[in-house]
Amino acid sequence: MVADDYQDGEGRGADEIRRYLHGYLIAHQSIHLITRIDDIELQGRELARLQVTVGVLDREADADSAWDLAGDIHHFNLRLAREDGEWRVTRADRQPDR
Repeated sequence: MVADDYQDGEGRGADEIRRYLHGYLIAHQSIHLITRIDDIELQGRELARLQVTVGVLDREADADSAWDLAGDIHHFNLRLAREDGEWRVTRADRQPDR
């Protein structure tokens, strides 16, 4: 879902964010995301800008706390482009905490 020309506000490109996401999902094997699209702006048929809120719920890494849940809420500005009929993220910037 990450475009080959992806960039973000942290200076990461597509390969780096793919590695980051892969590592995060390995470290957090029980993860649930609750998403809300706060705003969407279609720019023609191939581009879109979104503001999204993502609630992340996962288990703490400590084996002794197998039932202790951790939750975070994040806000993102995303840019998407349609490539080969699929929407892919070309840019993601985390908004400051509200």
